[in-house]
This record gives sequence, structure tokens and C-alpha cells, in this order.
Amino acid sequence: MNEKHLKVAIDAAKAGAEELMKRRNVRIVKEKQPKDLVTDADLASQAAIRSILLDAFDDYAFVGEEEGEHEPPLAVRNGDANSPPCWVVDPLDGTVNYVHRLQSFAVSIGLYESGRARLGVIYDPVSDELFTALHGLGAWCNAEPISVGDCVEIDQALVACSFPAGVRGGDPEVGRFIRVLESCRSLRRLGSCALNMCYVACGRLDAYWATSIAPWDCAAGVVIAREAGATLTAYDGQPFDDWSPKFCLSATSSLHQEMMSRLIGE
Repeated sequence: MNEKHLKVAIDAAKAGAEELMKRRNVRIVKEKQPKDLVTDADLASQAAIRSILLDAFDDYAFVGEEEGEHEPPLAVRNGDANSPPCWVVDPLDGTVNYVHRLQSFAVSIGLYESGRARLGVIYDPVSDELFTALHGLGAWCNAEPISVGDCVEIDQALVACSFPAGVRGGDPEVGRFIRVLESCRSLRRLGSCALNMCYVACGRLDAYWATSIAPWDCAAGVVIAREAGATLTAYDGQPFDDWSPKFCLSATSSLHQEMMSRLIGE
């Protein structure tokens, strides 16, 4: 990955965001399934992003949330060293917030190469914050370097989480929520996986977990968070799985261990 890839991804993210913002007050909303929304803005954003990315790199694979482009090539999923680079795009992360005219939504673009996430671009058009990272070269917000906070104890931590659409009272996620809520300083549901990961990366949040999101929700955030120094594993402490992401992200390894114990119910 190089600066050309980053520039193209930034251009694509801003083009997608332009489609979102011009439809923010007049948009068509549908349910993909109960409580899972899609708008004409999602579709327009993905089309704009796809066009820019594939015009620049026409031999790359493309995975996006909308239009049935969900599955990466098998070689990409398997992490084969000779697999084609693959863009992984969420054209509107935080759709429910967007539909209700709340803040906290973003465009997210990640790029995989040789089985690893190598580039991340997340753009919040409301705050005009652009989070970027290239593997091995650090993480940035509006061209300023960012890094995680130094929280090591859960009772001092501001934590965020994501719930699945249609969560019910007896679901395991509710138990995890209560155990963390009882232990941390405060707990938030902000509505955007991509921005939650950026906020851990820049020290606004201390930890974040999600067990019901899709690869495109976190592909870019993975690179940004890792490059900012965050600890990332599956929520139960196992290795993180890019294509089945059920994870916890923490500012420090000490805090991560405390999060693990609450999430698995020890």
C-alpha cells in the first residue's frame, strides 16, 4: 500500500460522503430486514465509491455492504498471499443515526492485501474529521498523528458497544452489557462501529466491543486502531477474525484483560 492508494481512498470516501449529505434531509428509507435500514443514500454513496476505487485499480476485488457485493473472493477470505487486493467498503456506517438526522455516521473504506488489512480511511462528514492509516506508518486524524489513551483500569474507562438489530432481553449481549456497565465509568451506544474504533484510536473512548457487526463495518477501523496502538482481539480473547468480527478493542493491554473478564463472564 502506498500514498496513491490512500489518496484514491480519501477521494472515494469524500465522494460517498457528498452523496450522503445532499440526501440527508430528503431520502428514501427501506427495511432490509426488521430494524435493519437502508436508504437511497447508502446506494448512491456505494456507487460513487466503487466507481472511483475501481477506475483507479480495476483489477482489485470489491466488497461493499449494499448491492449484493458482500462476499470477498475465497482467496482473500483465506488470506492467500497471492490473492488480489480487496477494497472493503461501508458507504454509510450509522444508518439509523443518519435516518433520524443524528450525528455519528461515516463512510468507511478498508483495503486488504495478502490477507491483512493494510489501509483504513473513515470520514465523518458532519464533523469533517478524516481518520486515515497505512499499515506500519501510523494513524492520523485530519493529518495530525493520533494514539490511544492510557486508561488501565475499567472503573476509569469510558466504553462503547454495538448491539444487533432486534436484540432481546435474554440475549447474551445484554448480560455482557450489564457486566461492563456495572464495572466501567460510563457506557455508550453511539451507533457507528467505524467511528467507535476511531474514537478508541484517538483516545476519546477507552474500549469498544461488538459481536454483531459485519466485515465492512470494521475493516478500515482495524487498521486505524492498530496503528494507533490499540489492543484488538476477539471478545473472548481469541485472535481477531477479519471476516467474522466479534471483537473487543482497548486502549491498553491491562484494560483489555479487564474487559475480557466481563465479556466472557468470569
